[in-house]
Amino acid sequence: MAMFQWFDTAEVDELARSITAELVKRVPPATLGSQDKTAATRLRNTHDAIFARAGKFARTHKLNIYKKARLGNQFRWALKEAGYPLKFVESWTYDLVTLITLESTARKDPER
Repeated sequence: MAMFQWFDTAEVDELARSITAELVKRVPPATLGSQDKTAATRLRNTHDAIFARAGKFARTHKLNIYKKARLGNQFRWALKEAGYPLKFVESWTYDLVTLITLESTARKDPER
């Protein structure tokens, strides 16, 4: 039974859906080209909020390599489908996967 839990990605899929929905709501793809200072601030605040949620998730859930990859892949495809530019998608996906990898490692080794 424990082996099947290794492949259970329901929580990871839900996190990817919810953070993508939050991003689309707060910073729609059409607003990314704006040179407005408030748009940049909104994007930075959204980034901080989304990645804080992802970091907390990684610290409180046991994530194996499959689940980390699944989260990154689900997030990446959701951003692409929402219409974000490729460089934006790649950058945010890289940041997300790096964060959850580091945070889940910190969960195992509290001295890090």
